[in-house]
Amino acid sequence: MKTTSKLALLAAIAMAVSGGALAQQQSAPPTGSSLQKSIEGFLRNYYALGSDVSITVGQPRELGSSGVSEVPVDLKTPDGSDSVKMWVTKDGRYLIRGEVSDMTSDPLAENRSKIRTSDSPVLGNPSAPITIVEFADFECPVCRNLHDVLRGLLPNYPQVKLIFKNFPIDNLHPWAHTAAIATRCAYQQDPKSFWKLYDLIYDNQDIISASDVYQKMLDYAARAGLNTDAFKGCLAGPEAAAAVNADMENGKLVDVRSTPTLFINGRRLVGADPHAVQQFIDYDLAQMKAAKK
Repeated sequence: MKTTSKLALLAAIAMAVSGGALAQQQSAPPTGSSLQKSIEGFLRNYYALGSDVSITVGQPRELGSSGVSEVPVDLKTPDGSDSVKMWVTKDGRYLIRGEVSDMTSDPLAENRSKIRTSDSPVLGNPSAPITIVEFADFECPVCRNLHDVLRGLLPNYPQVKLIFKNFPIDNLHPWAHTAAIATRCAYQQDPKSFWKLYDLIYDNQDIISASDVYQKMLDYAARAGLNTDAFKGCLAGPEAAAAVNADMENGKLVDVRSTPTLFINGRRLVGADPHAVQQFIDYDLAQMKAAKK
């Protein structure tokens, strides 16, 4: 979860759905570095981003023959960084912030193809037709809310399986990365024990701190029935940390920028709204029922 800071402002830049004129009048459409500088200047002025914010505008890439180009924008502040996509019209006048969807392709299938689910913890029937992929941070309060939502909801849906992927936001949550590595160590020692540690961390989130997270993870590992000596060795080794980093890179590939982010059969849902989770599941179940008929 992102807090009220410049990182939150960067998230707002990414999520705002609107168009802005880059300039009131232009004698000729800007191209190349001129267009990139124009976009940077517009964003810096519109959002009052001073010299402490670094803005790097990438090379525009036209979407087919639409006359609209996709532009990657990287932003860095003393608090952290973010990468967003924006779009600019061919004449260089309008900047579009939000989402652009190609209605001739299936974005849900594209999301499913990009998410790596092998060698990840799975809760429920591995053959269940509905897959929820959860990208989450163990120190994030909204992720804990989602944990409670799913714990109450999933027993009612045997058609659903949950796959977990770590996405600790280090600059906001100082002990989240250690917890992520710990849960990966639990999974590597005994896949079923992952979910025991998953519950223990979220149920005790309020009493864990950066100063005691290591000892807490050892305590919870023992309660989960794990071999604590092997667990310690895993915490100190590179394998679990590499797996956590791979989860984070996979999340970035599907534009995960905040936690929790779910993909329900490829359909993105950010946050912990129980009604939205149930709506997505019920919709897919209804579609499957209709297809059988």
